[in-house]
Amino acid sequence: MAVQQGGSVPEPGYPFSAIVGQDQLRLSLILCAVHPGIGGVLVRGEKGTAKSTVVRALATLLPAVEDEEGSRPAKLVELPVGATEDRVVGSIDLEKVLRDGERAFQPGLLAAAHRGVLYVDEVNLLHDHLVDVLLDAAAMGRVHVERDGVSHSHPAQFVLVGTMNPEEGELRPQLLDRFGLAVDVTASRDVDVRMNVVRRRMNYERDPHAFAAQFRNDDIAVAEQILAARTILDDVELSDKELRRIAALCASFDVDGMRADLVLARTAAAHAAWRGASEVTEEDVRVAAELALPHRRRRDPFDEPGIDDKQLDDAMRDAAEQAEQQPDPDPDPTPDGDGGAPAPDSAERTESSESSPSSPDDETTGAPEPQASGAGKNKQAGTPGAQFKARLLEVPGVGEGAPGRRSRSRSSHGRSVRPTTERGTGLHLVGTLFAAAEHQVVRGRTSGRLMLEPADLRGAIKEGREGNLIVFVVDASGSMAARDRLSAVTGAVLSLLRDAYQRRDKVAVITVRGAEAETVLPPTSSVDVAVTRLRNMKTGGRSPLAQGFVKARDLVLRERVRDPLRRALMVALTDGRATGGTDPVGRARIAAARIASDKIASVVVDCESGMVRLGLAADFAARLGGGYVALEDLSAEQVTAVVRAAA
Repeated sequence: MAVQQGGSVPEPGYPFSAIVGQDQLRLSLILCAVHPGIGGVLVRGEKGTAKSTVVRALATLLPAVEDEEGSRPAKLVELPVGATEDRVVGSIDLEKVLRDGERAFQPGLLAAAHRGVLYVDEVNLLHDHLVDVLLDAAAMGRVHVERDGVSHSHPAQFVLVGTMNPEEGELRPQLLDRFGLAVDVTASRDVDVRMNVVRRRMNYERDPHAFAAQFRNDDIAVAEQILAARTILDDVELSDKELRRIAALCASFDVDGMRADLVLARTAAAHAAWRGASEVTEEDVRVAAELALPHRRRRDPFDEPGIDDKQLDDAMRDAAEQAEQQPDPDPDPTPDGDGGAPAPDSAERTESSESSPSSPDDETTGAPEPQASGAGKNKQAGTPGAQFKARLLEVPGVGEGAPGRRSRSRSSHGRSVRPTTERGTGLHLVGTLFAAAEHQVVRGRTSGRLMLEPADLRGAIKEGREGNLIVFVVDASGSMAARDRLSAVTGAVLSLLRDAYQRRDKVAVITVRGAEAETVLPPTSSVDVAVTRLRNMKTGGRSPLAQGFVKARDLVLRERVRDPLRRALMVALTDGRATGGTDPVGRARIAAARIASDKIASVVVDCESGMVRLGLAADFAARLGGGYVALEDLSAEQVTAVVRAAA
């Protein structure tokens, strides 16, 4: 809590006990405060649900920290989305090196958060490698740095809390699993609850000190209970019966690895300590399961998140039967120690679930479901499914670094490729030494340490990966087997979305049908929203292709203003037979030429079929200055080749 200028009394934060509702969120934060080894909390929810308010209030409840400076309150350290790795983990102290000629380490935000709260708002927008660093530190309680010739280690035990709005994009499954607990928060639909929220907030804004005083005793009681729970935590007994229950639960939900079992055990013990109990019971295990398992079931972006009460009831009942069984006194572990055969590949696990029977052939009701598993059986239908591997689809050239994992980019992250005189990009140690070496004779050095000056410092030009904006322009008209085209595009987009879930891409879809083009999916990284919009896509009517190109161009140019670092790729699926209005093909050619003049990378997927082919799609590809591929050849290799050819 910062003191205001002039020595005035600081304004108190919103009290933890004054939060209305959000019981699961408050409990998960308390349990991580009792046992930081749980690994932190991921808070997922729409904007305006008090996520940040609850997290900031938690820090005031943590026990005071005793260090060399005496006793001080626990800190709340906020990590900005644009933070660099040097700022997070620490880096070499250049001032001390240049002034004293000594190696010195300057700690980062992880050190500052020790025995406090590390809060990362919009954690889904943070670069993946930084999220890995945070989660490693939260799990190990320590930071070890080996860089720039410096070896340093320091404790970093903190309560990690990440908040995110799922509509702005998801975390990839590997990072989801690394968070100990996850909670989905929504605004209550109960009128009385909403009234209470507004009333309390207005009272707080009117007189923060008086409002905080109302809840001070309640907050003190919670803080004392956290401290008491920490004190007895190590003495809480986790019996073999409850441990077997935990193992059975994790097995029944088919979670990957053993992290879930460990988190459940730690969370159940923390909950027992929070209750003041001396041993873990079935009640503690169920609470732990509600907080630790739902986000671990989502291996694929199309998996439904969460666990409903019936699923958990059934799993708890089965686990109860397992808990009563006696363990094998002489278990025979498998030679490789993995406890059994490896799990099938995630793509194999999800392939059958994505396949569904085709809906009736009614072009006015919506897009057909993609037949992922039927791609090889019906190549002419163009359903790409397993053939289309979106991870190979990349924009040519080198971008400027919108964080992601797809196309090449220059950014503050990634590997160093060469030194530069620019600052703020991290230290290029070898480049600095070489720059200084040229001047040692002039500076009068004959022996001893290298004589460095500020002008010798060299930054590092780094090359990493970026996320892109993929804009699909889909001919959804009623002519030329629109059903095949839509089956292809939905399969392609769903494949791309599955990959975008991990690679930080945005995806947009524009349909061309009837009298106009429609943006059915604005640029988004949210898989849930994307899938819903695609499945509701309508078909039929004429093909105003010119409007589709114009709308795609406007969308890309608009996004360049909003997000100038994210490069775009337009993928048009059409037979090229534009209809509607005066000279529809000519107008579409003009619109295509404008896209080319704006340097927008593109690929045309030719959906024309039949004995008589006009070749209009190939003509549009040439005018776009991009790549061309036939629908029946829509595959990872073909698409990648034409994209690179458009460089």
